[in-house]
Amino acid sequence: MEIDELLSRGVQDVVPKKGLMEKLHKGDKLRVYLGIDPTSTHISLGNAVPLRKLRDFQNAGHEVIFLVGSFTALIGDTSDKDAMRKPMTPQEIEHNFHTYKEQASKILDFSRAKIMYNGDWLSDLTFQNIVELAQQFTVQQMIERDMYQQRLKAGKPIGLHEFMYPLMQGYDSVHMEVDLEIGGNDQLFNMLAGRTLLNAYKQKEKFVLTTPLIEGLDGRKMSKSYGNTIDIMDEPSDMFGKVMSMTDDLIIKYFLLCTDVSLKEIDEIDKGLKAGDNPRDSKVRLAREVVSLYHSRQSADTAEQEFVNVFKKGGIPEDIPTFKLNGERNIIDLLELCKLIDSRAEAKRLIQQGGVKINDEKVDDLNKAIHLEGGMIVQVGKRKFAKIV
Repeated sequence: MEIDELLSRGVQDVVPKKGLMEKLHKGDKLRVYLGIDPTSTHISLGNAVPLRKLRDFQNAGHEVIFLVGSFTALIGDTSDKDAMRKPMTPQEIEHNFHTYKEQASKILDFSRAKIMYNGDWLSDLTFQNIVELAQQFTVQQMIERDMYQQRLKAGKPIGLHEFMYPLMQGYDSVHMEVDLEIGGNDQLFNMLAGRTLLNAYKQKEKFVLTTPLIEGLDGRKMSKSYGNTIDIMDEPSDMFGKVMSMTDDLIIKYFLLCTDVSLKEIDEIDKGLKAGDNPRDSKVRLAREVVSLYHSRQSADTAEQEFVNVFKKGGIPEDIPTFKLNGERNIIDLLELCKLIDSRAEAKRLIQQGGVKINDEKVDDLNKAIHLEGGMIVQVGKRKFAKIV
């Protein structure tokens, strides 16, 4: 990847861009890091955007660090939240990170990357150390952030501990003595805090690169709570179907941020859409690219055929999971037993939204008891099926 594309594709801001551009053109090898707090067991395509940019720097020959926020997750970052985030327990953090490396390895080559945990140094800071960190910032700097202004106007509480998060994330840069930090654009304040601290403690310049946040399938911000994510561990057919269901205005953005399709090809697709090409054809191409990245070309072919069968012909997938069950089951228990949901809360939401069917009949009663019979088809949304045998 050329330097210009490295600093433009999938990039929102670079601080300061001129200095970083000069270092790259000189051939300097940089120490680059991305930090992720394991607040979920799933990595979505949104999470994957900065990971893909870290991979780009890895492929360009730079030293990359995948930093696990094993300590910062205990505080909880509220950069993209309108309320305090509930701090996580060490047990929750450990559980969530269990699958992170496996998922991230679909993007990053861990044989050429370091994995570090900020609990290894942040947990050793003394109260004096923290006071010294805090002396580099003012209350005005903290409170002027949009998210805090919104909460103040709404009368929502702001925890004093929330001001500690940028200090902790900033100190990561000091400890690791990095040259560049990558993160979503909601992390800009926190990353600039690291730039301030590294300069104050080590008299070293740190560059900051932010990546755009991508919207979810319904056009709102991508969030598990909205049920609008595409996760990189989704089954191929589910992943394909989700891409096909997204709003048309997201097609080009997803091509740019979530695939390796060349800029020239993406420009041609964009021109075609503006000239009146059918968005469905572009979505099929996009879905194939995404599924191929995280599974295989063969999986993409199969997923496309299944999509055609289910959505164009009104059928059900040929190869759906079967479950040997009998008697009566509460609908939520049934969805859980058939592994069609991630949580009971999700099941309740789907039932209330009319997204659950038994033999093509909607189930809208959370307490409904289902009398199980062989051949019964259980459906969640448009893409998830199970058969009772």
